[in-house]
Amino acid sequence: MTLDRLWAGWRSAYMDSASSGPEGLAADGTGRTLFERILTSDLSDQDSYVLWRGQRCAAVLNAYPYGTGHLMVLPTRAVAELEALDAEEASELWAGVTAAVRAVKAAYRPDGVNVGLNLGSAAGAGVPDHLHVHVLPRWSADSNFMTAVAETRVLPEPLGDTWRKLRAAWPAPD
Repeated sequence: MTLDRLWAGWRSAYMDSASSGPEGLAADGTGRTLFERILTSDLSDQDSYVLWRGQRCAAVLNAYPYGTGHLMVLPTRAVAELEALDAEEASELWAGVTAAVRAVKAAYRPDGVNVGLNLGSAAGAGVPDHLHVHVLPRWSADSNFMTAVAETRVLPEPLGDTWRKLRAAWPAPD
C-alpha cells in the first residue's frame, strides 16, 4: 500500500474562501485580485498575514508555503506584467524584496534564500493577474522523501508563528 496524500485539513478554510474561476484563486466576481482582497480586508495584518505595507507595495505570507518562512512581496495595485510597473512601484518592490530577504535571514538563519517570480499562468503563476515576488528560506538539508515520494511538504510551525517571527525581524525603513 502506498500513501498518495497526507491530510491537511487546515487548508480547507483557505480553499473554501477562494473560487475556482478561469483565473483560479484570483477570481471572485468582484473584479479584485486575491491580493487586493487581502490588502483591503477588515482583518488585522496579523490575521490576514500581512507582514509589511509600504506606499505602493506590501508583503504577505504565502497561504500555501513551499516551506516555513515563505512570503511574497507585491505591488498593491493589481498588475500582471513586470514591465507594467511604474518607476516608484518597481523601486519600492525591489526595496521590499531586499527587506524580506533580510527578515528571512534574521528570523530563520537559512543556508540560502530563493527569490523569484512566475509571470503568467504558463510560467506557474497561481495568481496570474497580480505579480508577486516569492522569497523563501532554504536549508542544505531541506529536501527529503516527503516531497519526492508523498508530494507533501512538512511545515514545522503554524503560519501565525511564522508571521510573528518575520514581522519582528522586518527591518525598519531607512
